Amino acid sequence: MKRYSLHANGEAYTLKLEDRAAPVPGPGEVCIRVRACSLNYRDLITLEGRTGQPNLKGIVPLSDGAGEVELIGDGVTRFHPGDRVAVNFFRDWQSGPFEMCYHKTALGGSVPGMLAESVVFPEHAVVRVPDHLDFREASTLPCAGVTAWQALVARGGLTAGQSVLCLGTGGVSVFGLQIAKAHGARVIVTSSSDEKLARAAALGADGMVNYQTHPDWDQEILRLTDGQGVDHILEVGGPDTLGKSLASARAGSNVALIGVLTGFGAASTSLFPLVARNANLAGIYVGSRSHFEAFNEFLARNAIHPVIDRIFAFEQAAEAFAHLASGRHFGKIVVDV
Repeated sequence: MKRYSLHANGEAYTLKLEDRAAPVPGPGEVCIRVRACSLNYRDLITLEGRTGQPNLKGIVPLSDGAGEVELIGDGVTRFHPGDRVAVNFFRDWQSGPFEMCYHKTALGGSVPGMLAESVVFPEHAVVRVPDHLDFREASTLPCAGVTAWQALVARGGLTAGQSVLCLGTGGVSVFGLQIAKAHGARVIVTSSSDEKLARAAALGADGMVNYQTHPDWDQEILRLTDGQGVDHILEVGGPDTLGKSLASARAGSNVALIGVLTGFGAASTSLFPLVARNANLAGIYVGSRSHFEAFNEFLARNAIHPVIDRIFAFEQAAEAFAHLASGRHFGKIVVDV
């Protein structure tokens, strides 16, 4: 069985392809033959040693993957060989409120992830994937898809007629666009690329703002919303974009703080716009297995297909990371296994 693992390279890591014995499931465990994986920005900063987690040497990277059940251990009742499945980002967060102990069960960081030909996980971490998706599409769901779902629906309570701002055109933002349009919402997308904005428009985006052309892009958001601002914001940028996101918020809006694309530092902006707007700021870090299952039901009901930017062979995993680092992608980057 082939797999990738992280090996120390100064303060960062490199990917090493290695052979290991095929894993065998124990009691209550499921062995999955992985067919495809997908990358998230979190995987890139893990490889670069920027997450603050010590000693990740030997960890199998990537939280996201999909495949079919190969073997089941004693006592497994929810799955059978041949079932098409994925694994939840937080292995042990099944439902209910988040607990800090779940950080110790995050795939591709705290525990081994999915970039391997076969993996073993407890059956409570495993989720069936929608029948209408192939393995490549299903591999994109666990992190970016569930994050967008929790931000807009599970925590955000998105309803028809509301407005949504998606920063950029990465995985979370494109899933957010698709989820919002299926709910009957109006969506505004930002990007530095007119080509990417055109692709967003083809997916149903109602407003597009190029933040290179409009450095004060919050003013464009207000213009597009008749000065009212937006009801939901997927804030994936972090400290350098939070100020403009808050300035784009509508009274009583929901701002989902998700990403750190501009770093982990403190935001040099006033938080008073939250107070002035009676707005809500929610920290979103993926979701539970129950969130994942609800998201899958929604995808199936609306026949939504994830947007895949590019597919790499298993031997090209390092090239897939480089493509993610380039920022040229629209949607998700997939590695075939």
